[in-house]
Amino acid sequence: MAANFWTSSHCKQLLDPEDVDVVPAADRERGITPEEFRLVKIHMSFHIWRLAQQVKVRQRVIATAVTYFRRVYTRKSMSEYDPRLVAPTCLYLASKVEESTVQARLLVFYIKKMCGSDDKYRFEIKDILEMEMKLLEALDYYLVVFHPYRPLLQLLQDAGITDLTQFAWGLVNDTYKMDLILIYPPYMIALSCIYIASVLKDKDTTSWFEELRVDMNIVKNISMEILDFYDTYKIDPQRGIPEDKISPVMNKLPAKA
Repeated sequence: MAANFWTSSHCKQLLDPEDVDVVPAADRERGITPEEFRLVKIHMSFHIWRLAQQVKVRQRVIATAVTYFRRVYTRKSMSEYDPRLVAPTCLYLASKVEESTVQARLLVFYIKKMCGSDDKYRFEIKDILEMEMKLLEALDYYLVVFHPYRPLLQLLQDAGITDLTQFAWGLVNDTYKMDLILIYPPYMIALSCIYIASVLKDKDTTSWFEELRVDMNIVKNISMEILDFYDTYKIDPQRGIPEDKISPVMNKLPAKA
């Protein structure tokens, strides 16, 4: 795996904000709006997280899986690539890439356990294996993902505010409910989470940020995106999006596409 973010495929694939959250034509034809497109991505990010809790993988695997999931839908439609199947397949692929392999049969077992009688979420091993091949093509086989977690810990140490680690780590986790990882370098996301944490916890980090010589406009813009997300969605961190809000959107998508 590439040791340097700046020479990695992840860096080369960073997108402009206007190129993310664009609803594909096939989904628009089904009446899916930009807001609904975002809701599905948030909902399925929670689905990945809940499934990951069942199979007990590291946070890094979850973050990589969500990154794959979000990256796929900058290139493919949800009508063509059913998010109900793409989500567990992204977790399966990420577990292999991050060397914490989860067997496909385990994912199938826990999906059935979690989703009960909802046939739209029920898949077999062969479905996941077939979708894995499609995802590899959709991702152009670029599977390296850098995350904000490591720079976060290094920067908190450097700033002398390691007591904010848990709070800032939680903020980083929440950034995967957005598309920030597709747009900004991971260290900028980490800095933004530190900025929010320091403001909310009354830690004066002004001089430290000045010494870093980073573009504070970008840090503040990312911070505002994170705070706007909280303000807009007010999502239960355990339950995700309420069923009555997400079901009408998911029903617009073809089942077992």
